[in-house]
Amino acid sequence: MFGGGGGGRKPLDYEELNENVKKVQYAVRGELYLRASELQKEGKKIIFTNVGNPHALGQKPLTFPRQVVALCQAPFLLDDPNVGLIFPADAIARAKHYLAMAPGGLGAYSDSRGIPGIRKEVAEFIERRDGYPSDPELIYLTDGASKGVMQMLNTIIRNERDGILVPVPQYPLYSAAISLFGGSLVPYYLEEEANWGLDFVNLRQTVASARSKGITVRAMVIINPGNPTGQCLSEGNIKELLKFCFHENLVLLADEVYQQNIYQDERPFISARKVLFDMGPPMSREVQLVSFHTVSKGYWGECGQRGGYFEMTNLPPKTVDEIYKVASIALSPNVPGQIFMGLMVNPPKPGDISYLKFSAESKSILESLRRRARLMTDGFNSCRNVVCNFTEGAMYSFPQIRLPPKAIDAAKRAGKAADVFYCLKLLEATGISTVPGSGFGQKEGVFHLRTTILPAEEDMPAIMTSFKKFNDTFMDQYDGYSRM
Repeated sequence: MFGGGGGGRKPLDYEELNENVKKVQYAVRGELYLRASELQKEGKKIIFTNVGNPHALGQKPLTFPRQVVALCQAPFLLDDPNVGLIFPADAIARAKHYLAMAPGGLGAYSDSRGIPGIRKEVAEFIERRDGYPSDPELIYLTDGASKGVMQMLNTIIRNERDGILVPVPQYPLYSAAISLFGGSLVPYYLEEEANWGLDFVNLRQTVASARSKGITVRAMVIINPGNPTGQCLSEGNIKELLKFCFHENLVLLADEVYQQNIYQDERPFISARKVLFDMGPPMSREVQLVSFHTVSKGYWGECGQRGGYFEMTNLPPKTVDEIYKVASIALSPNVPGQIFMGLMVNPPKPGDISYLKFSAESKSILESLRRRARLMTDGFNSCRNVVCNFTEGAMYSFPQIRLPPKAIDAAKRAGKAADVFYCLKLLEATGISTVPGSGFGQKEGVFHLRTTILPAEEDMPAIMTSFKKFNDTFMDQYDGYSRM
């Protein structure tokens, strides 16, 4: 007999929910973001620097990809005799190219792995980038890189004793997904004093310590360029990582979504896949690697389109079949996102009608981001009790805020983590919405915040002046004597 009426607990009452769902924390859309949204409703001007969402902060979409997708979304425009007056010939040709790959148009499901012709374009891009052939059958298109990361973690994690090595500070997608799938996060700390570099002695100790507690460490995540830390891994670093994964029998999950976002010339982006193949056998045949990319970052910034891919290296065919089976549950990644991915990996070439405009737009965005990275780093480093490594890549600054003991005590009294307390005060005073470092993980007693470098370049000096003024007032209130 069912107790449907009365006061019994129902399946979707909070107390009855899946415990793994309740464990999920996602700071990028956490307490600070919710408070910022409330203040915005009350009429306060909010600068949302909490999430890498370029178009929301005024970055203009690239013209050529939007023209192509517009024609794909409204193919009847191609039959209009005046279409050539509005759209360039290469955009028209490219729209026809993608519509030929998707016979039912953008409103029909595609193959669960993504449109074969676009996966081929991705494979050709990877070959041009790395100098080694890529197999389209081992490339799956996904709704943004996040869906691919979640799919792979779900495949790797069998139970709570399975551990995933994640760099700390880390992008909270990893901690959230590992909690959701019932695994164990094994943090390895990046060294802030060494420009967020890797400490391999510490890494080996971390794995040994996890194993001594009964954790089976199965995979290692790298984020290159780093989020939230903004560092670029050198070729030597990546070699060491691959050797480490080879000796420890770990899958390497290479989050390379910021590979277009490089703001210095000393350490250009180099993919884990290229380094692996450069190393040759036995490693190039043995190390299992999954690499992720997206249309959401770079100079595209098309976050809302949800286009991404992952590529599998050295995974057995039976495993690939199982991943295909799980991808099939969702039937199809979104088709417009797939076309954006095709356009990203196969942009206009020299000689194409749209090339000069596309090239000028891309260059303008990247050069501005490079200047903003410098403006923000210099701005933070000019502030009292604030130290910040230069943003070498990605879209974020991650300054350390040296909070005085009085501020830490005040935060405790308010029932807040000290960096949450600071970021809330910053938000209330200036409208700048950031993410506290505790949302990414940090060493005990060390405090940070993450902000994107995405606000418009012309607004950046005013934002940094506003931050400095707030920080001076805060430090005067809680640290009247220290001048660091």
